[in-house]
Order: sequence, then C-alpha cells, then structure tokens
Amino acid sequence: MVTTFRTLAALFVISCAVLAAPLAATPSQHPMAVQDLLTLKRLSAPAASPDGKMVVWQQTDTDPATLQRTTSLWMAPPAGGPPTRIPALESGNASAPGFSPDGRRLYFLSDKGGSQQIWSLDLHNPHAAPVQASHFTLDVGGFLLSPDGRRIIAWGETTRDCATLGCAKAPSPTLPGPGAGRLYSDGAGFVCHWDVWEKAGVFNRGFVFALGDTGAIAGVGIPLDGAADTPGALAGDTPTKPDGGNEDIAWAADSRSVFFVARKSGRDEPRSTNLDIWRAALDGKAPQNLTASNLAEDRLPAPSPDGQWLAYAAMARPGYESDRMVVMLRNLATGATRALTQAWDRSATSLAWAADGSALIVTADDMLDHPAFRIDVATGKVTRLRLVPAGLGEGHLGDVSPLANGALLYTHDTIASPAEVWLAPAGQPGQPVSHANDAQLAALAGITTTRFHFAGANGDTVWGMITKPAGATPGARLPVLLFVHGGPQGSFGEGWSFRWNPRLFAEQGYAVVSVDFHGSTGYGQAFTDAINRNWGGWPLEDLQKGLAAALAQDAALDGGRACALGASYGGYMMNWIEGVWPGRFRCLVQHDGVFDARAMAYETDELWFDIWEHGGHSYFEAPEEFERWNPATHVGDWKTPMLVITGEKDFRIPYTQGLAAFTALQLRGVPSEMLVFPEENHWVLKPADSAQWHTTVLAWLAKWLRP
Repeated sequence: MVTTFRTLAALFVISCAVLAAPLAATPSQHPMAVQDLLTLKRLSAPAASPDGKMVVWQQTDTDPATLQRTTSLWMAPPAGGPPTRIPALESGNASAPGFSPDGRRLYFLSDKGGSQQIWSLDLHNPHAAPVQASHFTLDVGGFLLSPDGRRIIAWGETTRDCATLGCAKAPSPTLPGPGAGRLYSDGAGFVCHWDVWEKAGVFNRGFVFALGDTGAIAGVGIPLDGAADTPGALAGDTPTKPDGGNEDIAWAADSRSVFFVARKSGRDEPRSTNLDIWRAALDGKAPQNLTASNLAEDRLPAPSPDGQWLAYAAMARPGYESDRMVVMLRNLATGATRALTQAWDRSATSLAWAADGSALIVTADDMLDHPAFRIDVATGKVTRLRLVPAGLGEGHLGDVSPLANGALLYTHDTIASPAEVWLAPAGQPGQPVSHANDAQLAALAGITTTRFHFAGANGDTVWGMITKPAGATPGARLPVLLFVHGGPQGSFGEGWSFRWNPRLFAEQGYAVVSVDFHGSTGYGQAFTDAINRNWGGWPLEDLQKGLAAALAQDAALDGGRACALGASYGGYMMNWIEGVWPGRFRCLVQHDGVFDARAMAYETDELWFDIWEHGGHSYFEAPEEFERWNPATHVGDWKTPMLVITGEKDFRIPYTQGLAAFTALQLRGVPSEMLVFPEENHWVLKPADSAQWHTTVLAWLAKWLRP
C-alpha cells in the first residue's frame, strides 16, 4: 500500500506541475496536495458532560505513510484550552462517545477485543482504565443511554427470531448450499441494498438492557420490535439501512419507553418510503405504530424534556424521498398531532429540544449554507441562528446539541476547512473548542470563494459559487472546472467534502464553478421539485447559463479551457452533456452516473427513487418518461473525451452503467479511460482508493487543460 500511494503521489506532482505554476503562495505555504486532503483530521460526534465542564469528540487520524486510519476520543474544556487524548486503548479504535446522566462514566464503542463492543471509562477515578461493558457475539452498531442512567439500548445486525442481540449462527435461507449461490424467494423485497447482498431474516435490531453497578450490561435484552412469536411483531430495520443511526432512536423522558424509526420489510420495501415512528413499551410486546396514517416518510423522533410531546419530521408524498420534512408535534397523552412548520419552506434535517422545552433547534439547507434555526414551540416562529462570528461564513453545521445552560454544541465546516467542534453560549455566536486542523491548514496556500446568482431556467434566481486559488498571479487565466452535484436533490454549498473538494482542485491552479440548479435543496420545495420528470431540461439550462454568468463575472476564468465533472446525478449529467452539449468542454469526468435509463430502472436497489423521478411509473408502464432524458439515445453525438469511474459494490447506480458508457465511448472512438474500484460502493471511501481517484482525475484534467 505504501509503495502504491507513493507512486500515485508522484503521478500527482507530475500531472499538476504545469497548473500549479500560476500560484503565488508564501515560502512557508504550498498548494494543497492529495496527501494533505487524506491526512486532515476528521472530527464528529461531540458530546458534553452533564455539568458542562468537558466536551468529548471522536477524531480520525490518517497515517501519511501507510494511509491507515485510527479513530480515538479527545476532550477539552468548553471555554478553550489544549485538547487531550483520552487514555487510549492499547489497540483498536474508539468512537461514538456518550456520558452517563450522572457524569460518572463515559461510554463509547471500540473494536479492541476483536469485535466492536461498548466500553466505559470511570471519570471519577483518574487512574481508571477503560473496561468492556458488553460481550455480544456480534458487532455492536451503536448504543443510547436512558435518561435515568439505569438502562441502555444496543443495536446490531441479527436474525429476527433471535431473542437477544446475537445468537448462535443459524443457516440462512438465502444461502441454502451446498454451493455459494444466493437464493432469493418470491417477494423477498431488497435483494441488494447500497453495497451489500441482503440475507433473508436478518435486520438491524435494538434491545434494551439493564446496566449494573459497575456500568456493565446485564441480563437479557428486551427487543424494541417485539418478541418474534408476539402477534403483530415488527420485521424491519432500526436504525434504518443503509445510513440510519442514533437519530432513528430516542428514549422517552421517563426512561420507560422508546421511540424508533423503521419500515416494514417485504415485497414492497424497495418501492416504499413509508418509514414510520414506533413506540416500544419495553414489555416484549409488539411496538405501536404512531404514524400509520401517513404513508410517506416519518423520521427524527425527539421527545420533549417534560415528556408531554413527541417532535418529529414528516413528508407528505409517498414514494418521494426528497419531499419537504415538516416538523410535527404529537401530544403523547391524547395523540393529537399538528404541523409546526407548515408555513416554513425549508426541510428539517435534524431536530433537538432546547433544555427548557420552549423551542426546537433544527438544521436545514438554506441558500448554499446549512445553518441552525430556533423554532418556537408555542407559535411555530422560525428564527435563523447566527452561530458563527461576523465575518465568517455560516457554512455547514452538524451534530447540533442544545445544552442545559442554553449553549449549543456543534461541528462547523466550510468549503475551506473541515469540521471542528464549536460551542456557542446562549444567544451568542460560537467559538471553536477544537483546533485539530489549524496547523496543517495554515501551511496551505489557500483559496477564495465568491457567491453569485443569475436568472436561470424559467427566469428563476439560481445561485452558484466560484472557488479560486488565493494569491494567483495577476492577469493569469485559470482553467475552469464545472462541478455538478449529485442527489439530484442536494446542494454544492458552503461545506467541506473529503470526496469532491473544490479547495483541492482550486489549489492546483483551477477555478471551480458550481451551480445549484433546479432540483437543489435550500431554495424552497417548488425549486427542489422542479427536476422531477425534467432531469435533462432545466438543470442543464441552469448549468449553461451559470457557467456563462461565472465567466462574465470573473475575467480570470478561461472559458476556452474547461472540463466538467460530476458523480451520481452529476455523473448522469456528464453522460447527458456528451450528447446534447457536445464540444463545449475539453474533457468530462463521469463518476457513477446513469448511462441507460431503461437498464437503470431494473437494476437500482431503491426503486422508489427512479419511479418517482419518472412520474410515478415503472419503465414498462411509461417507457417514454424514461427515454425522454436517456443519455444512451444520444451516443451518436458523443465526442468529448471522458474519464469513467465506477465501484463494483455500487448497487445504487450499478457498475454496469459505467461499463456501458465506456463501451459506447470506445465504439465511437472517443478518447476515454475507465477506473474501476472492486471494493467501493457509490462513494470512494478507502484511503488508498481515494488517493488513486484523485491522482487519476487530476492527471486526466491536466492532459486536456494544459495551456
């Protein structure tokens, strides 16, 4: 691995030498390199002690020589001061910190013992060493402590008939033998999901356990989904797959019941967005479905501190995964429910109660930012919070947690810097608690980012950003990269990415232009909905007009030397541009994009998405809906050099789509390359693979954009 990475790094230096020339960094600074991106520290999951005197977070470090990643726990006083690493385990990672309500113990996950288990550290004993609190026969996916500190929810992947978390392995009906073949029965539902082949009867399941005097898990767990032989017992995943976590599970204020999110498994699951919120009374009986009347998505359960209310977020349209998430309030005594933010045209992505129960703190995309908002529970009034000091961009806030003293704990990142842990006193902007990346970022040359807007398709206002290297030589012209985001209901906003990072590309001497085209989030639901049945229409018009607007605004951008890049929907757009906007770009980079809409309709895992985007129809019901925007129908006009990238474990847009696009390019005689990752899914996550992705892409761009 070391040899491979150094070879890739050498390729990176060679491929970018020409483009790096226009930069005018100080002698102590250098343009950001691929290795810089890979070795920046990754912070998340901040937690504050009950007395507010300590903040803990998880931090992932990457060894620059081996690219091996290690996750550990760090702590610092909220008022500032040097952070310290919590006494590390001799081997293994530590993540997902959580304090006991009395502040005595810190719980976390670690794989020290060979499998991922729950561990605890006695904070009252300065000489204490971490001790293993669980000994399950399988990996623990996560945990959540009860408000009274007497119980804990632990979850992981286990069979539905298992009475606790982990049983002796039983033969799977999906693997009947004697060969290695998988057999799926009629009505199996998901056969594959995200990046794994499903196994019949195996689900993410949560169990409630008692905590002994030593803080260790004791006794047999109570299943949230009900005992297997209980009438009405639920069969489904909680947390939800593939990306659900702690936000899917919440304790009631009195610690006597649990709310959780799940969708019933079965034949219709790949076509259904009907996630519901369930209530488990912890008596082993079947849980109660609290949102059965809504056939669309219900998520983010959050009980109020006084136990009177359940707040959650709900969509209205079944089958649509990007509908507006409206904050709801349910009276837990009467069942009466009302929409709290029906008049607010933003979609909540997280929510948490203020300690006094008077308000909810939510996050949502909002015009290139991802800030926090305060929602008054009595009136529904929404106020955008200013949690970053004046002069700094609000950027992207995550992991927002209200504290007992009214302060807010959160992570903050921007297009220029990865996440750090911040704390905002009540009613005031925040300050960073962690400074994990300060020194490394100070050694980099830097960037400038400018926001712009223009009249896009339908005359609507569309926003975008231009990111350039700081200190570029006056009068130097910069080659242009048009970044197209995925989703398609997403945003290329003011946030950090370890995968598609404008700063990295800009510091090689490029100007990166991104456009939040029709279909993007943060501009109201109608703007998001506008891409439905319109994949190749208004979004392409926005990209064309947005690129022209950026070139008109900034004379340093050299529109004659331009390439376009995108993944997922952005990859689809690269295939679409090949046929309907030929000749505009010197090259294209297409990652995991749809090539043939007909094949995609039968290959993708979550069918609801493709059905909704084509008018609520499957391909055989309305083939014209799919063929209208099908890149495969325009292959005869393809002529722009393209790099195709795909992952063999991608079940969202299977690698066969990339293979087909590359074959089309080869048949047409268009200069092209294909990069295939055997162990990656829809994203490239492994460090060495990420290094190869970046060096390959940068070399491809340099090949076509040299002066």
